[in-house]
Amino acid sequence: MAPAAASHPLATQARRLYTEELVKGLAPLVQAVCEGGRTLLERPSERALAQQRRDIVQELLKGAQAWHRAIVQGLRSALLHGASASRQGDLPPPGSGMTLVADDTIELEILTSRLALAIMDRASWEFSDLRARVANLEQRAELEAHDLLRAHVLARIVVDAWRSAGLSMEGWRELQAPLHEEFAPLVEVAYHEVNRWLVEHKVLAEVDLRPAILRSRGAPTMPPTGWHGSSTFDGAGASAFAPGPGPGGGESGTAATGSGRPRGYVADETRMMTRASPLARGGGDSEALLGRLSRLVERQVPGFGSATRAQAMSPALATAIEVAEQELRERGGAADSGPASPVTTPALLDDLQQRKDLLKKAAATPEERATIEIVALLFQSILTEERIPASVRVWFARLQMPVLRVAVGEPDFFATVDHPARRLIDRMGACVMGFDSASRGVDDALEREIKRVVQVVEAYPDTGRRVFQTVLTEFEKFLEHYFRHENAATRKGVSLAHQVEQRETLAIQFTIELRRMLNEMPVQEGVRQFLFQIWADVLATTAVRFGAGSEETRAMKRAAADLIWSASAKVTRDERADVIRRLPPLLKTLRDGMSAAGTDPVRQEEQIRNLNSSLAAAFSAKAAAIPLERLQELMERLDTLEEMLPEASDAAIDESVVLDLSGHESADLEVVTDGGSMPTPAMVAWARELQVGSWYMLDYRGRSEAVQLAWHGLRKQLSLFVTTQGRCVLFQQQRLASFLQAGLLLPAQDEALTVRATRSALAKLDVDSSYLVE
Repeated sequence: MAPAAASHPLATQARRLYTEELVKGLAPLVQAVCEGGRTLLERPSERALAQQRRDIVQELLKGAQAWHRAIVQGLRSALLHGASASRQGDLPPPGSGMTLVADDTIELEILTSRLALAIMDRASWEFSDLRARVANLEQRAELEAHDLLRAHVLARIVVDAWRSAGLSMEGWRELQAPLHEEFAPLVEVAYHEVNRWLVEHKVLAEVDLRPAILRSRGAPTMPPTGWHGSSTFDGAGASAFAPGPGPGGGESGTAATGSGRPRGYVADETRMMTRASPLARGGGDSEALLGRLSRLVERQVPGFGSATRAQAMSPALATAIEVAEQELRERGGAADSGPASPVTTPALLDDLQQRKDLLKKAAATPEERATIEIVALLFQSILTEERIPASVRVWFARLQMPVLRVAVGEPDFFATVDHPARRLIDRMGACVMGFDSASRGVDDALEREIKRVVQVVEAYPDTGRRVFQTVLTEFEKFLEHYFRHENAATRKGVSLAHQVEQRETLAIQFTIELRRMLNEMPVQEGVRQFLFQIWADVLATTAVRFGAGSEETRAMKRAAADLIWSASAKVTRDERADVIRRLPPLLKTLRDGMSAAGTDPVRQEEQIRNLNSSLAAAFSAKAAAIPLERLQELMERLDTLEEMLPEASDAAIDESVVLDLSGHESADLEVVTDGGSMPTPAMVAWARELQVGSWYMLDYRGRSEAVQLAWHGLRKQLSLFVTTQGRCVLFQQQRLASFLQAGLLLPAQDEALTVRATRSALAKLDVDSSYLVE
């Protein structure tokens, strides 16, 4: 290792070398992205989308040089002055209180985080080595969160440069695949060169990351992929990257993180970086996969991916599809009102192969035959997915012909993961693939809805993507109703979670309005804090339980007014006598209200003692007097308090409130108030993207089990998950992001069902693509 005196200069030189490597590769990268834009124009698309893409590419070609210059300037500025910790419009840091976040800010963070995760998906091992070496040089346990060497810092510079060059976020989204494909290897090479340079300067010739790995007893192994660094691991080291419990959740292994870092801190971050994140794979990687498929088919069938190729289906193929649809309906259950017949997977696959052969014989063009082959391969993968229960597999099989119609008539089916036919299959698959198909079936109501969706699609064969988009919207609405009203395991939990949200939102709203009302009134500070911190929650609890206009809620409002009056200066004997007479029933009401809201008895006594001190000050005339007309005005405003409340969507249930949510925990509802690691803005953005109905693996309180996302609250500030045994687990948004960050909550699917099917089809065609033209 280099001498201690030279450690800091070497680290500085390492960052300079990293910057130079990036700058050196930027010119060809920008040119490659422009070429990717030109390729985008060749993708099949509707006229409106094609025009939008032309505008985007023109915008890119015009602003490419400015973007290049802005990236270089941003990198050099970060090298000289350090990376900026924030930018205008950023998401607020955790625990910063209630605030509104613009949609543009969230979208910007999502795009930035996706680029960073795409980079780390490729370069995580090189970065792990580099991070260890630089941290060793600087005698610290970890790099700073905004260190120039971190991928999210580069991603932020790149995205900010894109915007400063006048390029639009819509353009970024369209070009996301080539952007990810170009930046990931560039950063990997830069990390590699800096690692090589540091090794030449005797800085940690070998890096052992085992002390920084969180070990989970009994966790399955997840071998590293794409390892290019010089890290050394033993056989047990690989298993450490599997999901396991972290701080506050279950048993964790030792983690020698050093310098007072919490145990498991580095481990959580390492585990997050070294697995293929669905957030990264869900966007650019999926589009890149489709691009690879289109290029492969294009080599066998020139013109297949052209937007100008004929989209009208040949009459013979249309007839063959109609016959195949009829046969599928008969074999899958001829009576629409009856249940589907139990058809085995081998039988479905045999039917699929026979249908494919008949359809290809009826096809009139090479493009039609290639489309038939690809769709058959997609459904072959879908029907062999073991996690799809047998009872619903037949309904997925019946979607093959409608999807084939769309694929023949709309070539962009093969160009984008956002096609409604793909999204429908993915959403239905995500909802049923968490079931154990060997021992349990899908809930009857969910199976009926999947059956209805398929039958609607079949009933409108000539409407193309519109029918898929329509039933997708209907399916999303069904899921919200289903988990709230029809699913026995989730119905009670969703009701409880909704009540929690109502209470917490109302408490925030009441606090906001009480502060506004008392802003200019001379109210004792002790009374003021009691109203804000305690009584607003009592008002909210009473309003949720009995109704905003109930007598019980009005009684709590009167108690607030009486308390304010009692704490104002009492200078006459009659006023003091009146306070003494009214004080016992007032204190009883205050105690009853706090008890109903779940306030701890010890805290109740503490609050009452503080209020007695405020009332004593009123008796000694030390408190300020409140004019009678002001008191009357206050009474009237309290009586109509609900009419003045801010919109519920404006009230943010932040991390400080989550500490009080533990009071809602019961036998029917677990409230997660600890565990995980400090989330990045990317993880908070990801938490907002989770879709109702999807399955996850949750590691919490010593248990690792499958859970289904059943409910999102207002602005997704609260989220409810339900286990297969019916236990309900409630997360606040920040805590949910913490669990995602630490890998304590992992999607059951690494990628969507149709993406997995596309990957499988591509693998088979890579081996032998001649089937496309046979």
